[in-house]
Amino acid sequence: MRQLRLFDLYLLDEALTRVELPRTTVRNWLTKRPHESPRTHQHRASIVRQLAEFMVRQDLFAYIPEKGTTDKCSISFMPHVLSHAEVQRLFYAVDNLHPTARSPLRHIVMPEIFRLLYNCGFRVNEVLKLRIQDVDLNQGIITVRQGKFGKDRMVPPALPIIKRLRIFDTYMKKENKRDFFFTTLNGSAWGHRSVYLMFRELLLACGIPHSGRGGGPRVHDLRHTFAVHALIRWYRVGADIDAKLPLLAAYMGHRDVSGTQQYLHLTAELFPEINKRTNSDFNDVIPTEI
Repeated sequence: MRQLRLFDLYLLDEALTRVELPRTTVRNWLTKRPHESPRTHQHRASIVRQLAEFMVRQDLFAYIPEKGTTDKCSISFMPHVLSHAEVQRLFYAVDNLHPTARSPLRHIVMPEIFRLLYNCGFRVNEVLKLRIQDVDLNQGIITVRQGKFGKDRMVPPALPIIKRLRIFDTYMKKENKRDFFFTTLNGSAWGHRSVYLMFRELLLACGIPHSGRGGGPRVHDLRHTFAVHALIRWYRVGADIDAKLPLLAAYMGHRDVSGTQQYLHLTAELFPEINKRTNSDFNDVIPTEI
């Protein structure tokens, strides 16, 4: 790890006489550098903190920097949550794709990939890595193996999605359980870039503006849209959001509920009519800061 090596070189220059991490040495190293982003600064501090905690466990003296010693990372990118009308236009566009010489299966594969991204809130890589053995079309369960946090999870899509996947599976006629569920003509998995470029093409076709790199909408925003739309449905039917939140976290593969709470905040910001109810009914659930 580059930052750890740099910290090691810094400690050599300090010419310490004992195996320790003095407070002054650590705090000097963690002084924020000119033009250093808050994220990079936090990353450096996290590495030193982990090293110091390890040393303390080994009965060595080490100053453990407090978590408040660095600036908070500000989230400059606001997720683009598509409206229901935009989602309908997106699916109309993907359902009307035509095959090309370079991509003869795109009109078959892409409608199902994008439906899983929106209807199940999958991450792109989770969909592209699916193998036939992971998609149980009899039980209606999709197993994501080694997700973002290294854990498997089982996701039950809605019945209309399962029915579509059964038709797709019959059309593709694949029998090897180790094959990728979504494959190109030569049997390889689809690449992330192919899905990204297709998404840009679909946005153009259905008239949804794209703000350029870093401005969105991004393919990952379909995941955000899934979460926000789910919360909206629950709000409108009067569901117990406090009870629903852990279910949404498990379904989306978040490590804990804190990873899902951002969607409560985002939903309240984007939909003022819902915010009135959240202020009175769910004020203890929605965080004031993310």
